[in-house]
Amino acid sequence: MIPGGAWVLGVDSGGSGFRVALAAVDGTARTAGDGAAAGGGGAAAGPSVRTVAARSFDTPVPTGPGGIDAGWLLERLVPVARTLLAEAGADGRRPAAVTVGAAGMAGLGDRLRAVLPGALRDALGARRLALASDAVTAYAGALGRAPGTVVAAGTGLVALGTDLLRWRRADGWGHLLGDCGGGAWIGRAGLEAALRAHDGRHGGSPGLLARAEALFGPVAGLPGQLYPRPDRAAVLASFAPEVARRAADDPVAADVLARAARHIAEAAAAVHPAEDGGDVALTGGLFRIGDPLLVPLRDELARRLPGARPVSAAGDPLSGALAIAAALAVDAPALPREPGLLDTYGD
Repeated sequence: MIPGGAWVLGVDSGGSGFRVALAAVDGTARTAGDGAAAGGGGAAAGPSVRTVAARSFDTPVPTGPGGIDAGWLLERLVPVARTLLAEAGADGRRPAAVTVGAAGMAGLGDRLRAVLPGALRDALGARRLALASDAVTAYAGALGRAPGTVVAAGTGLVALGTDLLRWRRADGWGHLLGDCGGGAWIGRAGLEAALRAHDGRHGGSPGLLARAEALFGPVAGLPGQLYPRPDRAAVLASFAPEVARRAADDPVAADVLARAARHIAEAAAAVHPAEDGGDVALTGGLFRIGDPLLVPLRDELARRLPGARPVSAAGDPLSGALAIAAALAVDAPALPREPGLLDTYGD
């Protein structure tokens, strides 16, 4: 057992940037309903976690032929972690545990799994490490250790469900192969409607064409702007709020969001534990676009999962990363381990 007063680090790496947070763990048990810090409502007892400092970066961790760039992440994470520890008055102390939650961990995380356990032990003295899909940290932040389903949607989209024995995942395949209904999907569909209007094809939206030209310039230049960029998914997602703003008076924009809602509900239904009504939580920046997406989504969820209970997410993926690290630090009950989704290392 790690003694009370331990420090833990959490990392949330997504398609639009990454965040790092430092938290204090007192080592005492908490019960369901004690708050979002350790994962939120419905969770089994676990350690109490208090976030003391955090940093955000707008640049996403790059990926290459070897997957997620472990060296790039380490070059930024280690100095930030040391700074946060110093600012919290813990300079010279090692974190008891670290959780790195990353988009693409399942398919692109081999280098992180090969490099980070030894590198973080050497650089920070961290002997316990969890490497998690961002879907798992989103789940831990939203529902804690309770059965149910979480849909995490920002630039991309993934649904994750568990009965606490195993995980079920749907989508999360990235903006080229999936992430249907996510921010990049909505933005791409909106830009496609703009280009259809430019060409005079059926299904075009003059309103979305005007917004695309206001943001990106003449649409004839869009392929050259988007295709070479490593952050094109984030650029596509930046157009999703424009689609939402047009939805009230533009049937093409409204249809894009209705189709996104169907995709999201389909993913949730595919992973929801069949034997339990369970909770369904939505988390991620995409849902901040509000009613133009949420109204049709609530209707779709009610139709596809009539026994499920829609709930508010207690916390976000960063708080989930801290909750997983805290459980690891004090040997508390944890969410199911599964290679590629939640791997743990250390004594």
